[in-house]
Amino acid sequence: MADNVEYTIFGDDMQLVEIQLDPKEGIRAEAGTMLYMEKGIQMQTGTGGGIFKGVQRIVTGESFFITTFLNTNQGIKRVAFAAPYPGKIVPLDLTALGGKFICQKDAFLCAAQGIEIEVAFSKKLGAGLFGGEGFILQRLVGEGLAFAHAGGTIIEKDLAAGEVLNVDTGCLVAFAPSVDYDIEFVGGFTNALFGGEGLFLAKMTGPGKIFLQSLPFSRLADRIKVAANFKNVGESKGAAGIGGKIVGDIISGL
Repeated sequence: MADNVEYTIFGDDMQLVEIQLDPKEGIRAEAGTMLYMEKGIQMQTGTGGGIFKGVQRIVTGESFFITTFLNTNQGIKRVAFAAPYPGKIVPLDLTALGGKFICQKDAFLCAAQGIEIEVAFSKKLGAGLFGGEGFILQRLVGEGLAFAHAGGTIIEKDLAAGEVLNVDTGCLVAFAPSVDYDIEFVGGFTNALFGGEGLFLAKMTGPGKIFLQSLPFSRLADRIKVAANFKNVGESKGAAGIGGKIVGDIISGL
């Protein structure tokens, strides 16, 4: 049973979560996400269960070490964690969600002490190769609160038994273990080449809850990269134009 922590989420597009810890309660967090903590909270950094646990986290896109923030004081203390890029923080009440939930491999932010972060392998070869998230996913296990982060706006959907939802592979954040995760070819030569959505979509079949994100970090990074390249090309052309003018002026003066 995980610690029963209380929380408050601040902000809109650049969110942080503040955790309220009673005496002897703790919260586990990905290294480097802590924003502030009150005096009386002790940091305990380790692998969280041996070298194998640390290696598992590296495989799922997290750091080798995980830090526990433990309230060693007699009163209530608070610690806050910030998402690493613009987006939302998603509270996951694992008790209400059946004790298990599957997340994309770099979505974990923090969780109440007692929640385990495990490796979950995609069961199907196609989903592993073309599903955007690869073979490796994260499984959060326990009874208590965990927090994931995602880009842009969060969309929560409850799929009925047999209900199918096709999703852009990068937009999938988390889903219940009861949801069947597979991939589906978009179909059509023109759609595949010029549709802009890639060759495959994630096929999610209910029953169960899923969380989607409107702006995956990979998509944001691609847009920044394209903009940076365009700027560099423009600066290069501008420099070439100035250089050409200088050379022309020199020749005219001869």
